[in-house]
Amino acid sequence: MPAPDTARAQAQDVDEPVPLTDARAMRAVAHPVRMALIELFGYHDTLTATQASELLGESPANCAFHLRTLAKYGFVREAGGGKGRERPWTLVNRSVTITSDQPDPQAALAADELARLWLERWMDRARRAFGARNQLPGWDEASGWSNTHVFLTAAEAASLRGEMRRMLLRYEDRLTDPTLRPEGALPVEWTVFASPVPDLAEPTGQGSSPDGPGADRGTDPEDPDADPGHQHDIS
Repeated sequence: MPAPDTARAQAQDVDEPVPLTDARAMRAVAHPVRMALIELFGYHDTLTATQASELLGESPANCAFHLRTLAKYGFVREAGGGKGRERPWTLVNRSVTITSDQPDPQAALAADELARLWLERWMDRARRAFGARNQLPGWDEASGWSNTHVFLTAAEAASLRGEMRRMLLRYEDRLTDPTLRPEGALPVEWTVFASPVPDLAEPTGQGSSPDGPGADRGTDPEDPDADPGHQHDIS
């Protein structure tokens, strides 16, 4: 997925998600068809407007318009190699971070809204997948969801998220090289949620220290210890 500063983004390590900071770009991508196109690129290295239209059920003209809009804001670029009038597109960056920790208040608002829309899409897909009675043959044990509670510091939780991401990156080459995919390999969506739940360990209001568990902390932008918001990685 993209970044407004494409030159800086391309220079970064492929393992490191690129932060979105442009409010206009985040508002531009917060559209159902554009978000669906971004998701398709998660499983296709390149796509033409015609190919995207067949997958989404939209018209080629509509897909072409939205691809050009995504290109305008740095999310996709022309991949080249098209035949005739075909114009293959590809992502500028395959992974981004959406965070409300932004110096620009408008960017923070745009990030919050975009993150909410992505979460809704993921949850809707999960409800459809796990609410269906008929699973794909052979996938009963492979697909599913789980919930685990552990005690971690913020640094440990961030490190664990990074470890899980690196595990999944071992299979990323299969995206661009179908010959690497074993027989029976299918696109699999792997969504990970991680969030502190202090109320499960200690009731709200316990403790006398303003920095203790359960304390009500402000979000003064001048306070260096204020809550920096949430971070969401999308690949």
